[in-house]
Amino acid sequence: MSQVLEVVCRPRGKRIRWFFVGLGAAGAGLATVHMAHGGRVLGMGPGIGLLLTLGGLASLYGVTARVSADSSGLQVRTLLGRRSVPWHDIADLRVRLKYAHTSRSHETRRVILVLRDGRKRLLPLPRSWSADDPDFEAQLTALRALHRRHGTPGPGHVLVVSEHTAGRGWAGSLVLCALLLAGSGLAAWFVPSAASDERAWRSAVPCATGTPANERSGSALPERGRGAGEDCLTTVRAVIARTEARQPKQRSWVYFTDRRPIERLEVSYEAAEAFEAGDKVELTVWRGQVREVAGAHYVWREHMTTSGEVATVAAGAALAAGYPGALLLLRLRGRRLPDDEVLPSVLPFAGALAGTALWLLPLCYLHPTTLLSSPATITWAAAGSLVTLGLFVWAWRVTRIRPPETAEETGGTDAAGGSCDQETEVFLAARFLEHTDYNPHHFGTHIVLGGGSPPAVTPHPGPGRFAAKRIPVERLTVGTVRRPRGGDGDTIPTSWHIAELDDAGRPVRLAAAPADLTRILRALSSVGATVTTAAPGS
Repeated sequence: MSQVLEVVCRPRGKRIRWFFVGLGAAGAGLATVHMAHGGRVLGMGPGIGLLLTLGGLASLYGVTARVSADSSGLQVRTLLGRRSVPWHDIADLRVRLKYAHTSRSHETRRVILVLRDGRKRLLPLPRSWSADDPDFEAQLTALRALHRRHGTPGPGHVLVVSEHTAGRGWAGSLVLCALLLAGSGLAAWFVPSAASDERAWRSAVPCATGTPANERSGSALPERGRGAGEDCLTTVRAVIARTEARQPKQRSWVYFTDRRPIERLEVSYEAAEAFEAGDKVELTVWRGQVREVAGAHYVWREHMTTSGEVATVAAGAALAAGYPGALLLLRLRGRRLPDDEVLPSVLPFAGALAGTALWLLPLCYLHPTTLLSSPATITWAAAGSLVTLGLFVWAWRVTRIRPPETAEETGGTDAAGGSCDQETEVFLAARFLEHTDYNPHHFGTHIVLGGGSPPAVTPHPGPGRFAAKRIPVERLTVGTVRRPRGGDGDTIPTSWHIAELDDAGRPVRLAAAPADLTRILRALSSVGATVTTAAPGS
């Protein structure tokens, strides 16, 4: 194999990128002309020109990017400048894997440059938008070959960092958690004010006959001011001129004749449908706002935000902050793991938060300001707190990081304490991650053991060996047993372990739950597979 002397990575699809650059330039010109003339141009506002300009700048950044490497180091050129990094300053070249939210089959891969001082830089090139991209693989292999020749590389395998691995970023989770906690605190600060308004509305009575007109709430309606007498209720008669019922997500309006007492009032869609032109109605005004419109056949009341609703929002925001908080906690627990090892799932903590919401949100809604004022609410809060504590203890235990074990380390019995030899067939959930003759097109979902027959791969959990493919154990050698890595894909549970096998010179990976994997490896070794002991987690 010839040695790699130089690698040059250029963007793909230059023509379409240059087209968007030209489109962005046209958008910038459109926005400039619009601002110069102070009016609309061709019926379009400045927003379209701004969007085209931003898209053109992004395309220009992509089309001018270039990454090259030779014996001296790595050179990166972008629209913002140039940067050269010698090989002795580079610790490793890794892959950042990002799945599309719409489909897990679409992924984006880029190269992470890890420096000796711990800093990380995301290279603009090479870049891939699919799982099978020979050009990306070739360029990455060439870059790593130059690094091995002229620098001091990291581990032998390529570290793949995804959103589920220990090397993922934590700044986004921290910012989101802080924002949600701040929102929760702000909502909680408004609870006493909402409770005060709620009590005032419920205790409001019609204004006395001697209340001056300028102190009645109805007199200040157009300005929505507050006078001395606005805590009392004022009734104003009006006639509806017309209505506008718009649905959905649009405002519905009721218009009044002669613009008295106001020109229009925003109401619900149902109210706009119920009221008709010419209807005589009575408006109840409180604190300068119309709170009720009563007609002969329909009464509309404006919704007043209660203290219970505000308290529920505060509690919900605090619980929502627990999710990014749990991500940070898992990140701290796995800080000693390699960057490409998959962390345990956050779903147990999400379940604990959901269980807490079942008792906390109703309590906040029904007793927003009297949580500790009665034995019933105290008992409710205490019992719920115990349930939450139990849920979080359970989540902490199930998300612990279990070191992998080899078949030799577990002795000669399975997880249940039984013998390796079984007369009855046992189906265990397991997957070979490579396409092989006994796992064609990744069809296998289970491995069947026992029953007097050799181990086999099946596409079903049994019973019976229908469509089973026998595993050629005589040519398998079991090597390292490890935890999942980012390069193992996103189709296996994070709690499973992976055994690296050698199938007559070809690397093969077998994934299963830790206890099931130990049982399978012991069964394979008992019928002819060679087992080698490897350091856990290596």
